[in-house]
Amino acid sequence: MSLPFPPGAPTRRTVLRSALAAPTLLGATSAFAQAPGQPVRLLNVSYDPTRELYQDINKVFVAFWKQRTGQTLEIKQSHNGSGASARAVIDGLQADVVTLALSYDIDEISRIAHLLPVNWQSRLPDNSSPYTSTIVLLVRKGNPWKIRDWGDLTKPGIEVITPNPKTGGGARWNYLAAWDWAKRQPGGSDATARQFVQRLYRQVPVLDTGARGSSTTFTERKIGDAYLAWENEAYMILDQLPGQYEIVVPSSSILAEPPVAMVDKNVDRHKTRAIAEGYLNFLYSPLAQDIIGRRHYRPRDPAAAAKYAGKFPALKLSTINDFGGWARAQAVHFADGGVFDQIYRTS
Repeated sequence: MSLPFPPGAPTRRTVLRSALAAPTLLGATSAFAQAPGQPVRLLNVSYDPTRELYQDINKVFVAFWKQRTGQTLEIKQSHNGSGASARAVIDGLQADVVTLALSYDIDEISRIAHLLPVNWQSRLPDNSSPYTSTIVLLVRKGNPWKIRDWGDLTKPGIEVITPNPKTGGGARWNYLAAWDWAKRQPGGSDATARQFVQRLYRQVPVLDTGARGSSTTFTERKIGDAYLAWENEAYMILDQLPGQYEIVVPSSSILAEPPVAMVDKNVDRHKTRAIAEGYLNFLYSPLAQDIIGRRHYRPRDPAAAAKYAGKFPALKLSTINDFGGWARAQAVHFADGGVFDQIYRTS
């Protein structure tokens, strides 16, 4: 699923020309000096489940940049729950780029720390989201509790693993997907959705700060019967632990659009603007889009999407617009004193 480009945003073709055109990159890199023999460092502050994705992309981009510019790069990664990562950047972590789980977290970096412009999301195609994902249910092999859909998660005795939506972006997508499913049931309303989500969190024994922590809780600590997981994280677990788990695709879920952005004040301080721009543009290239599909994210590029279409099940997806956008969803559900605080305190 692809959103229209925002008004004034570059098209994907323009972005690819920027990423692949040597004169553009070479001309821009002359703006800063590189100490002889020393690599130029770029810091990508990301959210929990993207470690492997960006390890693969970084290797390819470093080689690409070296070939195009002659410049040696070293790309560092930092990972945490998306909200925790955003707060670290606000508090001074020197990110050149952020690749977070939801746009609200980057909006907060702009609003509170003024490190990038408020219109950051219009600078790249697809609302600055070069890939998408969704939320699925991961269960133990054989699915002993016969979990088929969201409603089964509140059966007595089932333990559900999901991160804390106060710190993790994936956790917020989990919560909203469950809420939307409940609201769309016959006779559903915000009141019945609230009741369902409250019952659901009563069966969560531990709230990790982010998705990777919840993966560890479910797979290594062996806690829980079902894990509300990023689709890409669930597939990675199947790859790494074959024969131990299986994915249950619910009847509906939510379209997760993890955005990326350059942190303007930091790149200007580090003199890494050209590299940061090239790096983010590169994410839309066919090469990066293929890596994205291989790492179980849903690519935006039509050719890559077609190549990996058989991997990703078709299902009904709500969007953040069904909740009035991220600013409203955050204020209603996840801000201090919001619905999550109210239901979790009484769960």
